[in-house]
Amino acid sequence: MSRPATRLLELLELLQDRPLVSGPEIARLLDVDLRTVRRYVTKLEELGIPVEAVRGRAGGYRLRPGARLPPLLLTDAQASALVLGLLAARRDGLTTAEPAIDETLAKLRRVLPAELRERLRALEDALGFTRPAPARAPSPPATPVVLALADAIGRARRVEIAYESGAGERSTRQLDPYGLVVHGGRWYLSALDHGRGELRALRLDRIGSVRLLRRAAPAPEGFDAAAHVARTLARVPWRWRVEVLVEAPLEELRRWLPPDAAELEPVAADGGAPLTRLRARAERLDGMARLLAGLGAPLTIVEPPELRAELAALARSLTASASRSP
Repeated sequence: MSRPATRLLELLELLQDRPLVSGPEIARLLDVDLRTVRRYVTKLEELGIPVEAVRGRAGGYRLRPGARLPPLLLTDAQASALVLGLLAARRDGLTTAEPAIDETLAKLRRVLPAELRERLRALEDALGFTRPAPARAPSPPATPVVLALADAIGRARRVEIAYESGAGERSTRQLDPYGLVVHGGRWYLSALDHGRGELRALRLDRIGSVRLLRRAAPAPEGFDAAAHVARTLARVPWRWRVEVLVEAPLEELRRWLPPDAAELEPVAADGGAPLTRLRARAERLDGMARLLAGLGAPLTIVEPPELRAELAALARSLTASASRSP
């Protein structure tokens, strides 16, 4: 590639990377004079690249906001970061309903140089994760729903949504949206539901449409949407209500337990070991028994009494496994 053509592509990359860059700075970075910079800008305009000249002391050149540009120029490190981000997003459910991740990966492979394309394909094949994938299949929401809610949260505006419950009941609701949270392959909206007069954690994949309203809806001071969703999921009314006293400090248990697994609160102890009250809901007690055994701390079952039998059965199974010879 000739040197002028190379400099032209370098200028385009500069303009894509920065909101505004001055003529003297372009001249310094490209090692050319100001007249050549103006000639390069004119050439980009002739090629249909929307370059704007901003006048004044703090002026310079920029790409017109919102303009459609040719493919981005990526270094090896930038292309690798993009592929890694897309793979992690697909695995953890951080995607919308449209097949954008697979389409983006395919488009990226088509435009990359052959050597880099093969190296990135090898990276995909060799990559593993230590953190478990979501226990359930992701439930991606529609892209327009995600973008509309993000816009409403950014503007602190109330919305009206079309919502379908898990039982198939359809309703129209007015919400003050406070935050979007991705957990376990699912997207949730943390919002004040004016129909019920309470904070809710609503599944985004059950929202059919979003309409922005004029009324202001700022989030409460210091509101933590992720913490709210975690607390809400910990209270999901599964079959069993569990309450346990654990002889361990609350902060230590928080390091071991996911925030949606249980609610924790300290219990006043009379000079003895620190106590923490653990409350949770569970569909199966054998899973809860394994979770409690993994804490490695003495505990007292408050409810249900059936949990004691599950812990005893788990203890017998572990003892039998430990006694087996290889």
